[in-house]
Amino acid sequence: MGMHVLDRAIGEAWPSLATATDLAAFEAVPWTERIAARSTFDALRLGAARDPQSAALKFLPRPDPAMEPVVVSHAAFLARVTQTANFLHRLGVGPTDVVSFLLPLVPQSFFTLFGAEAAGIANPVNPLLEAWQIAEILRAADTRVLVALGPMPGSDIWDKVERIRGELPNLKAIVVVGGAGDPARGIHAFDALADAEPADRLVSGRQIAPDDVAALFHTGGTTGTPKLVRHTHANQVYQAWAVGLMLRSRPGNHILFGLPLFHVGGALTQGLATFATGACAVVLGPRGWRDPDATRNVWRLVERFRPVTLGGVPTVLAAALNVPVDGADVSSLERVSGGGSAIPVAVCEAYAQRFRVPVLEVYGMTETASVHTISYADRPVRLGAVGQAVPYSRVRVVRVDGDGRAIGDCAVDEIGVVAMQGPGVFSGYVNEVHNRGAFIEPGWVNSGDLGRLDRDGYLWITGRAKDLIIRGAHNIDPQPVEEILYRHPAVALAAMVGQPDGYAGELPLAFVQLKPGATATAPDLIDFVREHTPERAAVPVDVVFIDPMPLTAVGKVYKPSLRHEAARRVVVRLLDGLAQGKVAITVAVDLDPTHGSLIKVRIAGAGAAGEELKAAVGARLAPLVMRHAVTLD
Repeated sequence: MGMHVLDRAIGEAWPSLATATDLAAFEAVPWTERIAARSTFDALRLGAARDPQSAALKFLPRPDPAMEPVVVSHAAFLARVTQTANFLHRLGVGPTDVVSFLLPLVPQSFFTLFGAEAAGIANPVNPLLEAWQIAEILRAADTRVLVALGPMPGSDIWDKVERIRGELPNLKAIVVVGGAGDPARGIHAFDALADAEPADRLVSGRQIAPDDVAALFHTGGTTGTPKLVRHTHANQVYQAWAVGLMLRSRPGNHILFGLPLFHVGGALTQGLATFATGACAVVLGPRGWRDPDATRNVWRLVERFRPVTLGGVPTVLAAALNVPVDGADVSSLERVSGGGSAIPVAVCEAYAQRFRVPVLEVYGMTETASVHTISYADRPVRLGAVGQAVPYSRVRVVRVDGDGRAIGDCAVDEIGVVAMQGPGVFSGYVNEVHNRGAFIEPGWVNSGDLGRLDRDGYLWITGRAKDLIIRGAHNIDPQPVEEILYRHPAVALAAMVGQPDGYAGELPLAFVQLKPGATATAPDLIDFVREHTPERAAVPVDVVFIDPMPLTAVGKVYKPSLRHEAARRVVVRLLDGLAQGKVAITVAVDLDPTHGSLIKVRIAGAGAAGEELKAAVGARLAPLVMRHAVTLD
């Protein structure tokens, strides 16, 4: 068998892709002839066949390098996925039925993801969302079976399940992980169901086609109708193949695994790609990288499990740099890889200098089944760029009209909207409403990101269209300012958002988390930015120190939370002096299903003057674009 388990055409040596000519010769073999797997189940089978008794999964109950992991061989992994598919089939799941799951990073999460794809359609859901958000996603997916973590100390997943199950009319069964079944209430125990099934075949006899839907991934905002991305088996197998090729994944390689499975980076880039190439995922406990010990122990974990690639989101990579190596043997590392949001250039430079390894920044989105561009192993890395499109994929930077349609390609180094095409690109969202403006033309997805292509075809992301801060008529991209803040020796994490302003619409406000033991003042950092940016309008009007920085479940800075805090601070200032005597005014800014974000002002103790005070609050907040609601207690 060749170097690449999923590729029929690669021999014992990795192909050279150093030049455009090399790539053209490689792509002369049609993609459909190259790929050896028709489905994700097929891909797991090929990965397991390379060395069935080698480890596919090493699960650490906690991210502690001294602990002995629970080891699952490739043969046992494939067997358990097969048993999971079989019990889901017996619960009535057919090829077009959806299995949703609410699970932390435990072995059953992986069996559920790939078992659901073999029986029907998987729908991994973020268990940290509010119960009402989860219910909306499950209704949008038309969930038939729900797999969830049972009652556990420190987890509210089961409480959420109990609260929403009555709102899901088409739910046939609930499968509980780590809890007892209650068949009379339609609740079944995961391991007991799996144990009762054959492990050597799919009892459904299903022949999975590449164009069959494999999964629905929730993406986009946390308000409005949930956006569900539809992935085919071909989309996901392509991602596993491409990552295996670009990172030169070999059977037996280990990866420190801490991304959640409701994120394509966890499910596919680090999950399916690892198992399908005969490699091993070392799972850093149920919380993954969200467990502070995972970062604290990162270099000892590298020493223990010898990963070739250290992969993570930018916040994890930045935090790891603040952890002393303390003599740990990290010589196994050949590269660092990350994406999900921009990696600060200063972070890339620090890895290159300290560890003498390249940082390969990746770019893609749920709609492209994850990684779409990366630096090629045999081409120069350009720090700050996200590389070039992986084989068989294409990327363009275009000018678009008001409806999001392409009206022409941008020139070299001209900033425009990034669009992507290739075997990983999805066919559309489940809800047809979301497909309006999703494609700049058929097959080319609109990323919503701004970027430019240099003369050698390297892609540079310059900002997120929706992250733009609009100060008067001036568009401010926060990323360059964040890059400047990251260069300051005291700064660990930085994020800039728009602060509501009655005159300018928005003003730039920076939030900063300092490195442990470091000191800096807001004027220091504002002066530092001013010295390093020619764009006066982009200099933050203030710097707010925050610890910890709010992060998403996959470790990205959670900007909606920062926008809400920026708005709250402005509102508190605007209402200053209104509360007299026993009157108390409290302000909160929250997500709102109708308005996106809503300022909530509560007035207590105003008595007869309540309505007058309410009107005064309304008058002061009227110039702000963000909606507000005032209640009297």
